[in-house]
Amino acid sequence: MFDQLQEDIQAVFDRDPAARSALEVLLTYPGIHAVLMHRAAHKLWQHKLKGTARGVSMINRFVTGIEIHPAAKIGRRLFIDHGMGVVIGETAEIGDDVTLYHGVTLGGTTWQKGKRHPTLEDGVVVGAGAKVLGPFVVGRNAKIGSNAVVTKAVPSEVTVVGNPARYIEKEIESQAQISSKQRNQILDYAHSIGFQPYATAPDLPDPVAEAFRVLLNHMQSTDKRIDKMCESVCQMNPKFCDEKNQPLTSDDLSIIQDCKNSPLSE
Repeated sequence: MFDQLQEDIQAVFDRDPAARSALEVLLTYPGIHAVLMHRAAHKLWQHKLKGTARGVSMINRFVTGIEIHPAAKIGRRLFIDHGMGVVIGETAEIGDDVTLYHGVTLGGTTWQKGKRHPTLEDGVVVGAGAKVLGPFVVGRNAKIGSNAVVTKAVPSEVTVVGNPARYIEKEIESQAQISSKQRNQILDYAHSIGFQPYATAPDLPDPVAEAFRVLLNHMQSTDKRIDKMCESVCQMNPKFCDEKNQPLTSDDLSIIQDCKNSPLSE
């Protein structure tokens, strides 16, 4: 028990630069208090003293603002930073070296008995306000962004963000296999048609931005083919070249949006 407490305090020093002394951590960190009281409640639960275990859990919630069901399985060196509003369900399982920030929910999506809460493997980090809901596994060293809503299994070593959560792949540049020249061509083309994907930065490794990149690449390729066809037609009919399409304007885009939002489009 004392060894585990030492590990918990060291975990705080490893993951919170605001920690200054072991005494400060022990006296003022609700995450430490919550984990200690949960271990006592879990022991009572294992010895079939379930009413007493729930009572200790309620005291834990009142004192720390962190609600952990006494049946939940928690590994070593769990760090709950700030902690207020954290909820960990009955069948949740947490591995070693996991970090949870305030407002995290490890919950279920069904009222049926049995495994209904998530399993977090070693090294998982869950950002503030994230909701991890369902009986699936979050892989080793995965990271869940703040306010993400996760309802499906998460592979190891990836980051998920958003609602519903989606993956941010590592090393997206190497996966996309595009050169800086190609990237600049895509960005120039996007600028020429007035396209800006929700103000996302060019280097943001977001799957939605990557989907836009693929779409723009396809549009650019299609435009090149159309230009070649126009050149061939112009050779046969020079007057064809005098006909030019008017570029899209912001007013055109607003008209399209108004049509989309009209009751007739439903």
